[in-house]
Amino acid sequence: MLKKLINFSSIVAIILLLSQTSLVAQDKPRASPPQTTSAEVNGKTITINYSSPSKKDRVIWGDLVKYDKVWRTGANEATTIEVSEDVKINGKALKKGKYSLFTIPREGKWTVIINSNANQWGAYSYKEGKDVLRFDVMPTSAAFSELFTIDISDRGVVTIAWDKLKVEFTVE
Repeated sequence: MLKKLINFSSIVAIILLLSQTSLVAQDKPRASPPQTTSAEVNGKTITINYSSPSKKDRVIWGDLVKYDKVWRTGANEATTIEVSEDVKINGKALKKGKYSLFTIPREGKWTVIINSNANQWGAYSYKEGKDVLRFDVMPTSAAFSELFTIDISDRGVVTIAWDKLKVEFTVE
């Protein structure tokens, strides 16, 4: 009987220990928390999901985010853009659906990429052959932003901003 009680107590102790470890892991916030921005533009809903890293005294452009390389445009999972109806992005047609949004930062201009594979981690499995749209935008100086942010105005202007830089494009 004593042996059964010891075995039962051991099992209960292990379960409690594992559940506490699981709770601690769930309470720890992500270093780059998930964010969502959404707007209604001309009766069409545009939603962008991304993860928001912090600058943390790092050099961002050309160092943490390499120039001339495809960037996930945020952190963690690839950033996604979802449109409820067919839209035009910077004058180019995009069908209703959910897509990944990548960029190629450069000192003089950025390339914005809309890719058909919406479910990927970062840019590790990015394939250019799945691109649906590509267009160039010019980076401009901006007020300092510690957090990487993406915003959509009611007029359909998407602003990607971090550190002292921003790029914008329009959805209509």
